[in-house]
Amino acid sequence: MRVITQLPNNNLKDAQKVAQMAERAGFDGCVALENAHNPYIPLAAAALVTERIQLGTAVAMAFPRAPTITAHGAWDVHNASDGRFYLGLGAQVKAHNERRYGLPWSPPAPRMRDYIGAVRAVWNTWAHEEPLDYHSENYTLTLMTPNFSPKPNGLPRIPVSIATVGPAMLRLAGEICDGVRLHPFSSRNYLEQVSVAGIKEGLARGGRDRRNIEVVCGGFIATGRDAAAVAKMRDYVRFRIAFYCSTRAYWDVLRMHDLVELGEKVNPYPRENRWDEMAALIPDEAFDLFAIAGDYQQLPKLIEQRYGGLGDTVSLNFQPDDDVDQLAEMVAEIHRIPCAFEDYAAEAPKARAAA
Repeated sequence: MRVITQLPNNNLKDAQKVAQMAERAGFDGCVALENAHNPYIPLAAAALVTERIQLGTAVAMAFPRAPTITAHGAWDVHNASDGRFYLGLGAQVKAHNERRYGLPWSPPAPRMRDYIGAVRAVWNTWAHEEPLDYHSENYTLTLMTPNFSPKPNGLPRIPVSIATVGPAMLRLAGEICDGVRLHPFSSRNYLEQVSVAGIKEGLARGGRDRRNIEVVCGGFIATGRDAAAVAKMRDYVRFRIAFYCSTRAYWDVLRMHDLVELGEKVNPYPRENRWDEMAALIPDEAFDLFAIAGDYQQLPKLIEQRYGGLGDTVSLNFQPDDDVDQLAEMVAEIHRIPCAFEDYAAEAPKARAAA
């Protein structure tokens, strides 16, 4: 099983230090989130001080950026890293699209299908110096002049993954994506019965091999070098669980476990600006359902129990003052856990017409 970690995106020097430390410890990848900062910039900074580790957005918002803008950002980080970049995209929920980005809302799965096709069409135009001629329901791209076209770089193609919650996006990931980032607000039952089942359905639709799609496991991980560090992370994870419990868009997993009442209890707190009180509403039973917690020695076994046979990659964070050798021992143990993913396909998966 592969291991990735998150870069800090509020300080580029810190991002570089974390990336170097992760590379020394044997991590397979570093990712940057899009929350308060642009995710591409820390990845570009990390690319300049690393040689092996994979770098990706996890995730970059798709719809607020035109496909060509996303294509440019990804292409440039891919160049800076000598071909180690992958593009992770997310749709975000309706409220954020409409009220934070000022965008009209439409069903995300068909739009994401067209968006990925458009980005790949732009890359293909640059890589092969061919005319741009992409047509779909949501995007039409037919103009790419030399002044706006990067030169072919001879690098492997850029893999594309998406973050998923619902069945339609899971099927889309299986059909046309190189990877899928499952939502952290997930239990093992939800991962198995909904997430993995949806991906398999998409793989069958696309006639694809499971070995060519990377599944980044959902669920939360609270870890650290000792019990005190784990306890601190447990508090943070408990708040994260409360946040997702408060959002109706993520209640399918609560329904599976007859916990909608918990969601209804937490739901008013953000509107009432009672953020600091939310974590206390999450009982230990719910915490254990959605998260695993253990120190670096305990973690590999816990990961295998929770994610074994379901996913290929886990995401976990460490502290800058952690011991690299201790991290390396943990990563080596996680690498021994079997997984299905082998490598991205040489060519991008071909999309069928939307059903």
